[in-house]
Amino acid sequence: MIPFNKPFLVGKETQYIEEAVLSGKISGNGIFTKKCHTFFEKEYHLKKALLTTSCTDALEMAAILLNIGPGDEVIVPSYTFVSSALAFVRQGAKIVFADSRDDHPGINESKIEELVTPRTKAIVVVHYAGVACDMDIVMKVAEKHGIFVVEDAAQAIDSFYKGKPLGGFGHIGAFSFHETKNIISGEGGLLTINDDNLTSRSEIIWEKGTNRAAFFKGEVDKYGWVDTGSSFLPSELVAAFLYAQLERLSEIQEKRKSIWKAYYSELLTLETQGKIKLPFIPDYATNNAHMFYIVVQNIAQRDRMISHLKTKGVHAVFHYLSLHKSKFYLQDNEYKELKNADKFSDCLIRLPFFFELEQMQLGYIIQQVKSFYH
Repeated sequence: MIPFNKPFLVGKETQYIEEAVLSGKISGNGIFTKKCHTFFEKEYHLKKALLTTSCTDALEMAAILLNIGPGDEVIVPSYTFVSSALAFVRQGAKIVFADSRDDHPGINESKIEELVTPRTKAIVVVHYAGVACDMDIVMKVAEKHGIFVVEDAAQAIDSFYKGKPLGGFGHIGAFSFHETKNIISGEGGLLTINDDNLTSRSEIIWEKGTNRAAFFKGEVDKYGWVDTGSSFLPSELVAAFLYAQLERLSEIQEKRKSIWKAYYSELLTLETQGKIKLPFIPDYATNNAHMFYIVVQNIAQRDRMISHLKTKGVHAVFHYLSLHKSKFYLQDNEYKELKNADKFSDCLIRLPFFFELEQMQLGYIIQQVKSFYH
């Protein structure tokens, strides 16, 4: 069976983990954590970067940092992972779900403003498959109504909008280093803070509600409990693994992009014949080759395709179930139709995609997708 995903080592992961252990400091916010922070702040010109134990934790930090609470509304795309909404639900907010675009699973930017009410506190945009939302439209709506923007950039490392890195547009950004992502640390995430007014408090929330970061900078002579927060920072072992991957980012991206291009060029004939839809990359966005998906005609065809591939030794999967139709959401909210989100929920198939995917395996997968239609 060709797996859907396979974690990989590309460099000095185990060496750096050993260095971290031998340093005597493995609890977090040590040498490798600082190296990772510096990488993101310098490479992508992000104002502030903080490693977290997951992208979910980064989003939960964002919700705390923006003082989201009962009575607030947060606009979130329905076609996303549950964390995009749950982080704000935990703070007591009401989620207002937005539909996807017709040509891409990301949020329909042109429909955001009609969802805004006097209670709207934040807009969460998800850069699905690492492809940028139209951030000019999003930020214009946010500025007009005085709303915070959170970029769920879980899949969007090394991806850009009009030449500027994703995670650097909204007031806050969140990345993932889960084992299915381009750059991995098993579990792991990153919070980016782009609003100077939020920087100092972000460090306090990150450090369990204490001003410990200010203490180590020499800004206060002792530290104590000054705010809410939690233990969001990962251990040095996670940071060490992550930093080894970041050192090889260019190599990883080059390989992934070659896989993506092979999928696209070889399956283009099926799109031309009207049998499937391939990923759409707008002119303003770059492609970081996070995943490769196809969109088939209906849910029955999706299930048949996945079953067909499985019998041929290929593990393909469908992706998100629309959150506006989830059991949890419908307990307290009325159902409303979001046809594009449901289309992608029913019809999108993700094909195997990982760094060590061999050319022969790639060719075989493409051959089996084509054979389904013959």
